[in-house]
Formats: sequence, C-alpha cells, structure tokens
Amino acid sequence: MVQHLTDHQPALLTATDAGRLGLPRVGHALATFSRRYPVGAGAALVLCMIALLAVLAPMVAPYDPNFQHFNDLQQAPSAKYWLGTDYEGRDVLSRLIYGGRVSLTVAVLSVLLGTVVGSVWGVASAYLGGTMDLLSQRVVEVLMSFPTLVLAMVFLVALGGGIWTVIIAIAITRLPFGVRVIRSVTLAIKELTYVDAARAVGASDLRIMAGHIVPQCIPTFLVLATAHLGTAIVIEATLGFLGIGITPPTASWGNMLGGVVANTYKPLWWLVVFPGLSISLTVLAFNLLGDTLRDILDPKMRGR
Repeated sequence: MVQHLTDHQPALLTATDAGRLGLPRVGHALATFSRRYPVGAGAALVLCMIALLAVLAPMVAPYDPNFQHFNDLQQAPSAKYWLGTDYEGRDVLSRLIYGGRVSLTVAVLSVLLGTVVGSVWGVASAYLGGTMDLLSQRVVEVLMSFPTLVLAMVFLVALGGGIWTVIIAIAITRLPFGVRVIRSVTLAIKELTYVDAARAVGASDLRIMAGHIVPQCIPTFLVLATAHLGTAIVIEATLGFLGIGITPPTASWGNMLGGVVANTYKPLWWLVVFPGLSISLTVLAFNLLGDTLRDILDPKMRGR
C-alpha cells in the first residue's frame, strides 16, 4: 500500500505543480510586457475591449441596431439613450457596437487575406527569381501606382456590393505591400548558410521555402498585418462614408458617418463624434500595437 502511494506521488505532484504554476507564469509574462511596453499593453487592452464588445454585441447592446424608435427621433445623449438616436430613431450606441463587429471583421479578414497571399507571393518571387520575379514585380508596381482608395473603389465597382466584396477589395490593396516587404526579407534569408546546406542535401524548393524561409518571415508578417489593420479600418470607413461599402441597414462605422452627411449638411454632433471617435481610437490602438510588436520582434530595435 505504501509502495503504491509512493509510486503515484511524483505524478500527482507534477500535475499539481503544472496547474499551480501555469497561471502565474502567464501573469508574470503579461506583467513584464506591461512594464516594458506600457503603451503597447494599453493599446492591446483597448483592442481586447473593443473586440469583446463586438463579439458580445447581442448581449451588451441595449437595443436592436435597426429598430426605429419613432417617438424618439434625433434624441440627444440621455439616460435612456446613452449616445442618442439618429434621424430614424435608431440607438447610436447599439449601432456602434454592431458596427464595430462588422468593421473589425472586414479589417481582420481583408488584412489576413491580402497579407497572407502577398507574403506567399513575395517568398516565391524572391526565392525563384528570374522571369517570375521580374513579371510579378511589374504587376506589383501597377497595383501600387493606383491610390489605395481608388484601387478599392475600382474592384468594388467591378465585383458588386456585399461584405465579401468589400473584404476582397481591401485585401487587394494590402497585397502589394505584403509582396514587397516579404520579398525583401526572403532575398536576405535565401543567401544564409543553412539554406545553402538544405539545397546541398537535395531539399526541394518547396520544402526550403516552407520549412526554412517562411518561419523566418513570421515576425515581419505579424508586424505588417498589425500595422495594416488600422489602414483597413480607415479604408472600410471611407468606402462606407462614400456609400459604396457595407450597404445599409447593416451598421458599420463608415456608413454611420456617411448616412449622417447624406441626410443633412449640418449633422447632429453626436452622430459624427461617436463614430469618428470609435474609428480614431481603434486605428490608433492598432498602430501603437504594431509599433510595439516591431520593437519586440526586430533585433535592431531590441538592441537599443
């Protein structure tokens, strides 16, 4: 009996220690990050709160975002409507919460799509070189010759309306930046000794790119994607403001501003200030978090 308990004691202690030490380690890492990068930690906290509100929109929004309170049209912020109502009697706070869900979804999916495709393109272009690299860079130059907003508008007009159309249009505007940045990183990595060693032992080009080059591009990819999230939100908001983005009655921060201008030349202040603050705060948080990730992942920045 004594021997039986003794045999199991180390396993029990190990499981207990793992459960007891797991959370403190995570907490210590978060505390260290907050102490070293307070601005980035604050930005991450703001983004987590915005994302949490977007995910829990059906539970935290006080009203249906499209419900029209005909007896309370154009109400200023009050105890009943914290951020007021619009020209159709819809609660501004509810529409901001649901609009954040749409705007963040469009931004995240478009940046992931554009940056992932651009990164794969950049790695293949730099590693394979030759005619492929020459032709792909000419295509990238053509895409970059268009202003970002004009390029998005062109693809929106060509592809038609809808949320997935907006995502694809914004993703195309992010694609050339991913190609250029990741291509430059790949050009440096492919000349390193371990890549030559992999090539010498007979590894295929696909295996070298997937196993040796792509993992080294991940830090750059993370910084690039985070920095582009703020830009994607601005593009989506601008398209919505112009009336060619997310179509009403679906709420997004951009079409909330655009709808205000369409109704009157002198809009009610709360219909402009609150959507504008939401866009500005989110873009600022993404930019600050991107700068922090660059400081953490870039060896040159860590050396300062």
